[in-house]
Amino acid sequence: MEESVKNEQPRTGSGNGGKENGGDVRAEIYDWLQSIVSAIVLCILVFIFLFRVISVDGSSMVPTLHDRDKIIISRLFYTPKQGDIVVLTKNSYGPSSIVKRVIAVGGQTVDIDFDEGVVYVDGQALDEPYTAAPTNRQLDMQFPVKVDENCVFVMGDNRNRSTDSRDSRIGMVDTHCILGRLLFRVLPLSGMGTIK
Repeated sequence: MEESVKNEQPRTGSGNGGKENGGDVRAEIYDWLQSIVSAIVLCILVFIFLFRVISVDGSSMVPTLHDRDKIIISRLFYTPKQGDIVVLTKNSYGPSSIVKRVIAVGGQTVDIDFDEGVVYVDGQALDEPYTAAPTNRQLDMQFPVKVDENCVFVMGDNRNRSTDSRDSRIGMVDTHCILGRLLFRVLPLSGMGTIK
């Protein structure tokens, strides 16, 4: 009697083939996780070094910005200019960051007629459609005042409810104290977009 021996080939989908498919799925999951983690780390780095999300606290910038608005700022390649809205810190005023509008930059002269509520820069009255009311509130700074080089003079848009460069605790703000310029508002969604 002869014995016959079968030479069987491994079947597709079982044995080693099943292990290979499981390995492919694990590799694909690993690739996805690696991509997601890389994207999250990249987003964190971008928002740490290029952009920052800031929450507005208070009413000093009404009607332009309101309490709890969320804004995005950036300092990348930034040189302050008149009319910019900036976020800054001033240790003499407190540890919190504040948001204000740049009224004048280094070398310019600011004068305020508190009776008429008009702000002058280098003798020219500013056209300020963004303010909530005329500038009638006088604090302890004396005017006219020349802005120091590498500094800015800032004011809130809600002039009569804002503590700003009219107060000696803030006064002239060194440009190194500026955290960034407002790029746009992200929340609330109804007001999302660029702001002037």
